[in-house]
Amino acid sequence: MTNRWQHKVAEVPYKLFVNQNEQLQQELDKHGQQGWELVAVTQSHGSHTLRLFFKKPA
Repeated sequence: MTNRWQHKVAEVPYKLFVNQNEQLQQELDKHGQQGWELVAVTQSHGSHTLRLFFKKPA
């Protein structure tokens, strides 16, 4: 049996990670309530945003 996954990429402003932890927590909680699990975070090239990579069972 093979696990199947759905994937989602969301971008958030870098300032959420530095200055606004409560707003970032709300963003992560929103995705978590929908069943998404955060698996990676990377900085977007040439911008001031971070990419959040999520997955959940299909």
